[in-house]
Amino acid sequence: MTSPADQGHVAAGTGGGVATLDPDEVRAPTARAVPWLRIGVIAALVVLAIGLAYVRSGSGVVVVQAVATGVLIGGVYGLIAMGLTLIFGVLDIVNFAHGSFLALALFLTFGLTQAGLHPYLALAASVPAMFLLGVLVQRGVLAGAMGKPLENQLLITLGISLIIENGLLLFFGANPRSVALPGDRGVPIFEAVANLSRILAFVGALILAGLLYLLLQRTRLGTAIRAVAANDTGAQLVGIDTRVIYAVTFALGTACAGAAGTLVAPLVTIEPTTGSLFNIVAFVVVVLGGMGNVVGALVGGLVIGLAEQLGGIYLPGQSPLLSVFIVFVLVLFLRPQGLFGRSA
Repeated sequence: MTSPADQGHVAAGTGGGVATLDPDEVRAPTARAVPWLRIGVIAALVVLAIGLAYVRSGSGVVVVQAVATGVLIGGVYGLIAMGLTLIFGVLDIVNFAHGSFLALALFLTFGLTQAGLHPYLALAASVPAMFLLGVLVQRGVLAGAMGKPLENQLLITLGISLIIENGLLLFFGANPRSVALPGDRGVPIFEAVANLSRILAFVGALILAGLLYLLLQRTRLGTAIRAVAANDTGAQLVGIDTRVIYAVTFALGTACAGAAGTLVAPLVTIEPTTGSLFNIVAFVVVVLGGMGNVVGALVGGLVIGLAEQLGGIYLPGQSPLLSVFIVFVLVLFLRPQGLFGRSA
């Protein structure tokens, strides 16, 4: 696995004092130019897959329903994966606790809805709470593992995941819970029907993903994050406090998991281990899109969402994850660095 720090550099200015960074001159794995041609090729392959699914099923209604559901859930997968890939792109940490943070947000959302708050208004509490938790975890636990062997970081994040899952099990028990969205109903989409909760989760995920992308591309904080992702030593030379950037980046990734947890709360059964399945899918999406690439995570999420649903047409009666991993293996066989990753 090639560290993002090996993929670029940040040049310091030649004048006296601390040099300034030009956002247009920083090119890090988390914010590269959008490869529209590659996206076009992926879109053409998706259209081909949809056409073959229609031939396989013989029913346009079934295919439209699968596509609608796949796109809606794929947007949420993309948001989850964006947080995970952002953490890897800057901190070079593979965060196994990402799904557990999502589960924690699910239970927080459940508690707030039990207190009478609308499920999606819980975002105003879950996102800041998970952001703060991310800062505490990075500064209190992970900071000492920075620069250490990869297995140290993996074991630490795995330990955090086990602590969160078992803590939720201890305090809330194993009984499944659910969150009801007031006024949830079926909404017609062409010949398909999608629950309002799925549509709102998809729209919310796209908005948050867009805000994260704009933060990385158009703000001084985003420029600093991209600079640290490119070369942390070079970033320090131009006056960036990398310790702060590490904490903020991990917190942003954790907040993405928290936001996704709140958005999917009306769609899933809430259990201490619910985040584990999302964790598996998020890792698949991150590797598929290209490690450390935010745009790749969003596109990869949509591809995996469609593969999951169309797989039910191609391989009826099989686990949805079977088609996901078939697509995953095929992509990595043809392009080992992922759809939007760079060759090592």
